[in-house]
Amino acid sequence: MDNLKNKSPNILVIGDLMIDHYLWGKCERISPEAPVVVVDVQKEEYLMGGAGNVVNNLLALGANVGICSVIGDDEGGEFISERLGQKGVRKEGLTIQKGRKTTKKSRVIAQQQQIVRVDKENKDDISKSSQELILLRVKIILEFYDIVLLSDYAKGVLTPWLTSSIIELANSKKKMVLVDPKGSDYKKYTGATLITPNKKEAQIATNIEILDDEKLQIAGVKLKNDLDLKYALITLSEDGMAIFEKQMTKIPTVAREVYDVTGAGDTVLASLGFALSLGKDIFWAANFANSAAAVAVSRVGSATVSLKEISEYESSLHRQSSTKIKKVEEVLATLNYKTQKIVFTNGCFDILHAGHVKYLEEAKSYGDILIVGLNSDNSVKKLKGESRPINTLEDRALVLAGLESVDFVVEFDEDTPYELVKAFKPDILVKGGDYEGKDVVGSDIAKETRLVQFVDGKSTTKIIQRMKLL
Repeated sequence: MDNLKNKSPNILVIGDLMIDHYLWGKCERISPEAPVVVVDVQKEEYLMGGAGNVVNNLLALGANVGICSVIGDDEGGEFISERLGQKGVRKEGLTIQKGRKTTKKSRVIAQQQQIVRVDKENKDDISKSSQELILLRVKIILEFYDIVLLSDYAKGVLTPWLTSSIIELANSKKKMVLVDPKGSDYKKYTGATLITPNKKEAQIATNIEILDDEKLQIAGVKLKNDLDLKYALITLSEDGMAIFEKQMTKIPTVAREVYDVTGAGDTVLASLGFALSLGKDIFWAANFANSAAAVAVSRVGSATVSLKEISEYESSLHRQSSTKIKKVEEVLATLNYKTQKIVFTNGCFDILHAGHVKYLEEAKSYGDILIVGLNSDNSVKKLKGESRPINTLEDRALVLAGLESVDFVVEFDEDTPYELVKAFKPDILVKGGDYEGKDVVGSDIAKETRLVQFVDGKSTTKIIQRMKLL
């Protein structure tokens, strides 16, 4: 996370601008006029919504932001234009269309719960002249931006002609285009780098009911192939998200509490764009977006998330030992081989002792991420005999995960960890000093193999022998 600090990519947002209007209050009685609650309003708030919330999220992360959109010649349009200026957003692509109503969504919230939402909006396509003006301005300013984000709320800005024209133009300039889509017909997004529908939206767009991982994969692959995308990403609410590149990779959710999903898609789009514009790969970017979304949904209302908040949230997760126990594909989705040095070691770790702790601390000192391959109970039994392990796999994994030096614990059932080493392709493979002069499994795959000397007199076998004497 530290390598994102003080970075300010230039990001262009194109899409539907609107106003998020919040009425915050308390509810203590029922109306005598009708069976509805009475909300005593304590605070009223006006924020930029839709594509404006994407802008807000990007600004919170530290990006330089430009906007292309259409607003009405009304009070709402004036508010948005003024607010963009106050925030330092480049407005060269902002167009005013006479007679058009600026969308406003009013939400009444009491006791941290949304009671009702009232919308005032115009869903008609913007005029042809407005579309042509936006495209012209994109042609002029595109060279100054690192990436393009299309925030489609189906309010008329991202028409099929304008959307496909922008994607074609961006591709010709080798600029990535990320899309938060809407509607049932995704053809206008053809050729984009990435789209980010949620599960419900993906079902509608593909006409595939996503009931399990098999259907999820079919839907994701269909989106990617039919639209000629580099990646597809489907957000899965409490189940995290799934990325489709050469194959499907699922990233589990890291959200602990969900109060309000309002604007979560905006946060995902913004954080993905921020990370990718700085050269991060899709899996690192997706994990970053996953953490950002977890922070956002823990608050009520459209929320922005800073790098500091994401970092603090991720640190709090690592303090929960169980979150370090992963499957191979989950770990792979978090690794960045360009910026991280990956260290791998393995063992039974049946009764964790001081020797193990010193060994793992030294292993971690060789790199940035330490992955520990942990023998399954069946595997330990084959290696150590019928009386082992003393502690179950679940107990051994949790104790290992509790160590600060350990980043991930991954089970394997084979006699050797060769398949794990093959999967992770570590920079450094670590084994005990008793392997001096012996072949180390996986040394043909790792870039380097290092041996760590054990602490004299410290071993699980000796602990068990002493216990038998008691």
